[in-house]
Amino acid sequence: MEAAIIIIFILGYILIAFEHPIKINKSATALLTGVLCWAMYAFSGESSEKITHQLAEHFGEIAAILFFLLGAMTIVELVDAYQGFRIITDKIRTKNPKTLLWVICWVTFFLSALLDNLTTSIVMVSLIRKLVPNKDMRLFFAGMIVIAANAGGAWSPIGDVTTTMLWIGGQISAFGIIKSLFLPSVICMVIPLIYLQFTLKGQLGNPGKETDTTAGHHHHGTKHGNVKGSKTMLFLGIAGLVSVPVFKTVTHLPPYLGMLFALGILWTVSEMINPHMDEMEKKPYTAAGALTRIDVPSVLFFLGILLAVAALESMEILHHFASYLDRTFGDNRIIITLIGILSSIVDNVPLVAASMGMYSLAEFPLDHMIWEYLAYCAGTGGSVLIIGSAAGVAVMGMEKVDFIWYLKKISLLALLGYFAGAAFYVITY
Repeated sequence: MEAAIIIIFILGYILIAFEHPIKINKSATALLTGVLCWAMYAFSGESSEKITHQLAEHFGEIAAILFFLLGAMTIVELVDAYQGFRIITDKIRTKNPKTLLWVICWVTFFLSALLDNLTTSIVMVSLIRKLVPNKDMRLFFAGMIVIAANAGGAWSPIGDVTTTMLWIGGQISAFGIIKSLFLPSVICMVIPLIYLQFTLKGQLGNPGKETDTTAGHHHHGTKHGNVKGSKTMLFLGIAGLVSVPVFKTVTHLPPYLGMLFALGILWTVSEMINPHMDEMEKKPYTAAGALTRIDVPSVLFFLGILLAVAALESMEILHHFASYLDRTFGDNRIIITLIGILSSIVDNVPLVAASMGMYSLAEFPLDHMIWEYLAYCAGTGGSVLIIGSAAGVAVMGMEKVDFIWYLKKISLLALLGYFAGAAFYVITY
């Protein structure tokens, strides 16, 4: 049964990777993969009570991520409907793609340490849609946003799900992780950037011909006029996103509740901005309108992928694999470097969960090199393939980045950065 599940999982991945040649949407494939993995597990002879219980537990975690994503995307769309981001985009005057790329990457890097990789990549992709009308150029920006978001999340205790897990689990301390991983993370992002300085060709494109980006966003001739309430919405949107970690710290409730709370406030305010408009006019400016524009297929894609990985985890396939690595290689540094590269194929959350089970806190105490190195590798290794990280999956959904394109153009850069940062950490340690 284990073999069957692994085969389904690998087949699903291959179909997702080749979605363009075979013309089947990756969300459909991901959903089928996820459901079939659980269906096979159901025939494995385990009691159905146990399986249903495990599924419920995993689904709770998955739903938390999905509703978090849904809330974040809706907030970004709402701010966008009020043209809140134009306040930012109008400030950026540079026409040089390379300069802009550095600016975008540094902003992403620090933003993702504050918010988290997922929210940051959603916000930044919304931003580059306005700044980089040229689709071919925008793909490079999208790829670098993935690398920068994952690098930025790795060194901050709240920046990445995996780092947060290690922090909550008592494996790392907040100050310790920032001190040890800040420089390796910077290196991980800067190496690909320097390479692109010499190879990036092309123009940003003219904002005049925004046909490909704003299809379906008909702002009834308000393109140039200022929309009422855009400053309010931008301020509230950013405040809402930043308040999520604060909400979590104060209430100890999961982050998705904070995100939904922020959405509720934003929604309420948006209803109060234009009370006199009739329904038809108001439609683009309501949260209901924003909800029709968010990318639901990418949310379902997430659901499928996470379900599939959860099935592998429930059958303890990942766990067996982790102990197999331990027996084969022996040296922890090699194992963790491999785990990082593996996290570009499988979601890094279950990998870190498996590693936390693999190494005991008695043997490796708080802020041990193993934990810090694991936080770096699992956080940044996901950039190597576009489906290796939450940020990548979100960008793939939003910008329709092709798996194969990413593999050809970005994967090698991400690997270079990953190894450069890893080497720096191991040497300085």
